[in-house]
Amino acid sequence: MANIKSSSKRILISEKAAARNKAAKSLMKTNIKKFNAAALSGDVESAESAYKIAVKTVDRAATKGLVHKNKAARRKSVLTKRLNQIQAGVKG
Repeated sequence: MANIKSSSKRILISEKAAARNKAAKSLMKTNIKKFNAAALSGDVESAESAYKIAVKTVDRAATKGLVHKNKAARRKSVLTKRLNQIQAGVKG
């Protein structure tokens, strides 16, 4: 434990921030997994709605600095390609 009052306060603040960041990252990963599950099932409508939510959470994570902006762009690119494949399979 810290001896200085201000450093003990900083420890509490950093623990709160770490918990918040972990929850946001976990939500991002969960939404990506939900999209992947919808994509595998072949249901286009549920995949499209899950895609919108997943992209939104990836963007939010990049804005907050939880993931690098290039990693966020790569994740969104992969999701978009997968969605386009599903939509092409239905139309074709």
